[in-house]
Amino acid sequence: MSAPNIGAAHAFTTRAGGASIGVYSSLNLGVTIGDDPDNVRENFALVCAALDISDSDIVRLRQIHGSHVRVVTREDRCSLYSPDPYNADGLLTCDSGVALAVFTADCVPLLLHDPVRGVIGAVHAGWRGTAADIAGVAVRKMTDVFGCRPADIRAAIGPCISGCCYETGRDVPDALRILLGDEADICISARGEKYMVSLKDANRLLLTRAGLCDIAVSDECTACLNTIYWSHRVTGGKRGSQAAIIVMKAQ
Repeated sequence: MSAPNIGAAHAFTTRAGGASIGVYSSLNLGVTIGDDPDNVRENFALVCAALDISDSDIVRLRQIHGSHVRVVTREDRCSLYSPDPYNADGLLTCDSGVALAVFTADCVPLLLHDPVRGVIGAVHAGWRGTAADIAGVAVRKMTDVFGCRPADIRAAIGPCISGCCYETGRDVPDALRILLGDEADICISARGEKYMVSLKDANRLLLTRAGLCDIAVSDECTACLNTIYWSHRVTGGKRGSQAAIIVMKAQ
């Protein structure tokens, strides 16, 4: 008997094509950064129509740059402007029709899908979450809670700030070296007294370490392409947010 193949739709949004104006122009999906709620609702309606879902199907979280990954169900769906029910940086579900969303403006958006067990995940990985191996935490939770095999899990790393633009002090490379050892060297290059760091490469390494084989990585940098994506660094924090959303379709 062949293994089932349970499909999922996903999207990494850009900043174009929405209703928001000013510093939020135009497809802002951040609900806590000061944009007009009516414009944000219209923006979500556009994205949800493309994914054939409703904004009431979405599960959000209050992102805290940590490594907590929460399992959610249909009961966790809520309206866009309801209070965030918990602090976390990753979501997992096996329920069809539940759309998982994380929000970024330089950090790494990471989507996961096991088509065999029928499980999806969405992860927000800033440098602290990356250094705490939130990618590996999510994969291990998929295996422990849902019985997934890492080799069956597909991953997509979306647009984020890349090694060409992410300049840091010693704290970020030191944290990555503690986690990755010598392998961290492919993510880090020295530039005078500063360091250029690729969180994309770090998360790809962490997913590989966790046993994944099918990992797609966007080559787009949110700082280089700041007219297409929001970049917190480029805008000094005066910006909207893009979203990474995944939903498993009912069979």
